[in-house]
Amino acid sequence: QVQLVESGGGLVQPGGSLRLSCAASGSSFSITQMGWHRQAPGKQRELVAFIRGNSDANYADPVKGRFTISRDVAKNTVYLEMNSLKPEDTAVYYCNSYAFSGRSPLQLYWGQGTQVTVSS
Repeated sequence: QVQLVESGGGLVQPGGSLRLSCAASGSSFSITQMGWHRQAPGKQRELVAFIRGNSDANYADPVKGRFTISRDVAKNTVYLEMNSLKPEDTAVYYCNSYAFSGRSPLQLYWGQGTQVTVSS
């Protein structure tokens, strides 16, 4: 099993910045991809960004140019730097990871989520 723990959410004013972190832990696991989704009240969960290795980053259109995803492979940690935040970025942000754990096939794991609120 792989456990994902997010941190860094909070309340920020429009135009502000936040940095989310997500650390993976477990035994005998190998991560192929890490990323972030978000879910706003009354809406479906949507992709924000994902990264393969430590440089192959991909972004959803609403966050391109404002958010940056990065990964520390040695620390099994993924980060999401969010700049120029807008009220519509308000959501619970979920970390996720595709990983092999022990003899299990590739699985998708999720963190518990961290709240990001953009409001004046």
